[in-house]
Amino acid sequence: MSEGLRVRRAAPSDADAISQLAREVASEPEGWLLTLGTWRSSSEERRSIRLLRRHPDAALFVAETSEGIVGRLSVTRDHYPSSQHVADLGLMVARDYRRRGVGRALLEAAVEWARASGASKLELHVFPHNQGAIKLYESFGFEREGYRKRHYRRGQEYVDAILMAYFIES
Repeated sequence: MSEGLRVRRAAPSDADAISQLAREVASEPEGWLLTLGTWRSSSEERRSIRLLRRHPDAALFVAETSEGIVGRLSVTRDHYPSSQHVADLGLMVARDYRRRGVGRALLEAAVEWARASGASKLELHVFPHNQGAIKLYESFGFEREGYRKRHYRRGQEYVDAILMAYFIES
C-alpha cells in the first residue's frame, strides 16, 4: 500500500479535491471515464456528498495522502427488491498513484461497507482497454461475468464494457 495512505468516508469539505481529481482523470486521453473531460462542479459534488452521507444504501470513500485526495470510490446498492444484495462500484485513482495500492485499499473499504450493509455482491463495469484496472480487479478476486457491447455512449461513439463481480463471503 502507498505509504501514509488513509481511506475514509468522503466529507462535504472534500468536494473541491474530488471534483479536481475527477476532472484530471476524465481529461486523460486514454478515456478512463465516461465523461468527456467534465465532472460535477464543486458545489454539485458537495450536495452529492451530503446526500450520500445520509443514504443507507450508498457511500463515497476517498483515499488521501499528505498530498491530498488521490482516489475515490462510490458504492451504491441496487434499488430493485430482488437485487438489493448487489452494490455497484465506481473507482478512480490519480495517475501518479496507480499501481501503488490505492485502488486495492478503496476496494477493501467497499467490501467492509458491503459486509456492514448486508450486500453480498459487488459489481462494476470496466472498459476493455483499461488493462491496469482489469488486472487489479482480477487480483482482488473479481470475476468477469459478461461483455457488454456498445454499452455506453461517450460523445458520438459507443464503447464496450466488461461486467465484473466480487462475491462477499460471510
